[in-house]
Amino acid sequence: MDTYQDLITQTFDFPNADFQVRDNELFFHDIDLMALVEKHGTPLRLSYLPKISSQIQRAKTWFADGIASTGYTGSYSYAYCTKSSHFRFVLDEALKNDVHLETSSWFDISIIRSLYEQGKFGKDKYIICNGFKPEEYKRDITALLNDGFENCLPILDSPGEIEYYHAHVQEGKKVKLGLRLASDEEPRFQFYTSRLGIRYADAVPLYEQRIKEDPRFELNMLHYFISSGIKDTSYYWTELSRFIHKYCELRKICPTLTTIDIGGGLPIQTSIQPEYDYPYMIAEILRTIQRICAEEGVPEPNIFTEFGIFTVGESGATIYSILDEKLQNDKELWYMIDGSFITNLPDTWALNQRFIMLALNGWQRPYRKIQLGGLTCDSQDYYNAEKHIYQTFLPQLQPARQEAATGQPLYVGFFHTGAYQESLSGYGGLKHCLIPAPKHVILDRAEDGTLSDWVFAPKQEAASMLKILGYTA
Repeated sequence: MDTYQDLITQTFDFPNADFQVRDNELFFHDIDLMALVEKHGTPLRLSYLPKISSQIQRAKTWFADGIASTGYTGSYSYAYCTKSSHFRFVLDEALKNDVHLETSSWFDISIIRSLYEQGKFGKDKYIICNGFKPEEYKRDITALLNDGFENCLPILDSPGEIEYYHAHVQEGKKVKLGLRLASDEEPRFQFYTSRLGIRYADAVPLYEQRIKEDPRFELNMLHYFISSGIKDTSYYWTELSRFIHKYCELRKICPTLTTIDIGGGLPIQTSIQPEYDYPYMIAEILRTIQRICAEEGVPEPNIFTEFGIFTVGESGATIYSILDEKLQNDKELWYMIDGSFITNLPDTWALNQRFIMLALNGWQRPYRKIQLGGLTCDSQDYYNAEKHIYQTFLPQLQPARQEAATGQPLYVGFFHTGAYQESLSGYGGLKHCLIPAPKHVILDRAEDGTLSDWVFAPKQEAASMLKILGYTA
């Protein structure tokens, strides 16, 4: 019978630069995973920091090569989208590579303050402030502007947002602004247009009526975001072309508009087999911008990207032990893990996201078609399909007596899990985009019907988030 190693090597171009097998055990970036499991146990979450820097440098090289090959005249700048992972160790590693930052909540501003105080982030760096902005977020952006963060760019998400900066930014300060355009969503979405951003039809009137004649403001950047990320699809190229045409329309009346921000980043590998031709996609983006700008007779813009998942996703891995197997009918064999997909890898449950799944040991054993079950009592806590085959296979479990003799159960790893999973699963009290937990009030009635209320927990503050993320002790 074929072994698990036979299955993987026959199905994929394996081994590769990231994954190898030695003595029937898996190595990830030349790291002995079984040694880590023996040292730390499972479930185990790994973050491999050098991959963060290598991803940033790969993207910078692809853009540099694309600019050289196409003769593109604009510059390229890399920004890290902090919402993908806010941890201090991630920001520390990313900032080694001369990157800028993109924010999505007012708690992000506290992180930037902390990085600045530690000498890791200068006032000359770009801070691209995205998202819909409640009072707290606008207040903290304004404080950065007033404190001399010269390249802090509020990206206007709704027409009325500009009034706050007009009222609160100090006299004499020049505020660089961006506009986010509301892109059309993919046809399979439940609505047509993104809830975030300015309508395409409102962009020019907003500039002419609220920005053009105000000496305090200067429109520098036009931004758009595609939720699917950069993909070689007709939808992506259509939305990019539409966006560049609007850039050209605004550029003709706004000479300070020199930069575009292409939101929605490069995809990560979710299969062992290479899935994306990154240099081609980047060169095609540059050619598309070049072509439309030449047709419209406007200069090619400088380009920012705000890669989040691409930056940090492939640095992460999550490892489980297989506790036992259960045959629930004639053909459904379950391997039960010592963790939960819902609580540890919530994207597998909420978005049906697939990650690279590989056994850590037992590669010499026969393989079996299985389903993986988590520890929660929820029926949705399972993983039973990989991206390429819509099934899952793992090595056969050893009889209990053999496992007891060797002291080694079967281990399974999920790879490229470094983005979003902690914030979505609420690690230590984190929330997606660092939107704080609300104040929790308890209501009760006395026997006479009198209503009473008391605060069980206050609204979450930035200080607690910074501690969880490793910025403060």
